[in-house]
Amino acid sequence: MQLAAAAVSTVALPLPPVFRPAPAAVPPNAYAGSGFPEPVPVVLRVNGQRHELSLEPRVTLLDALRETIGLTGTKKGCDHGQCGACTVLADGRRINACLTLAIMHEGEDITTVEGLAADGQLTPLQRAFITCDAFQCGYCTPGQLCSATALLAELHAGTASAASADVRRPRPRPFASEAEIRERMSGNLCRCGAYPNIVEAIRTVAAGADGSS
Repeated sequence: MQLAAAAVSTVALPLPPVFRPAPAAVPPNAYAGSGFPEPVPVVLRVNGQRHELSLEPRVTLLDALRETIGLTGTKKGCDHGQCGACTVLADGRRINACLTLAIMHEGEDITTVEGLAADGQLTPLQRAFITCDAFQCGYCTPGQLCSATALLAELHAGTASAASADVRRPRPRPFASEAEIRERMSGNLCRCGAYPNIVEAIRTVAAGADGSS
């Protein structure tokens, strides 16, 4: 009986207070919204139109074009800069939109596949892609067209490539060998394997055989 009474009295005793450190001060707006960096104002000029956006600093140019502006012609393929499906032009220079941040391109003229045609008229390159059947599923075609557009500008400017026999003296237009085109287009993959027709379409325009020159 004495042991039972002792046990009951022990259980009834109040427990000692447990020390809990005070929570650390939380910075203002630390948990606002999703908890990610706050959006910042970004102005992009795409296909000749000005777009005033509010984007998180980590948003890629590809996601800004597709998800915010609504230009879904630019495709997300590998999202690692390996396939070229997201190729767009920045001040005429081809870039992988998945590998660059939107905020890095303020003040530049961005051209997507939607901006290649003028006044509803296809460019000679676009017409050549159709004539030469230079696509099958078409998923990579927007990137191929943007990349090939920059390629033609490089040929016009006489810019050398790794396939040029003498980088100090590149062959002038209209010269564009298959090796030259394949080298300059090596960053754009076609899973359907339409490479011969893609090369033919570019050669046709480079040589002015379609009446573009």
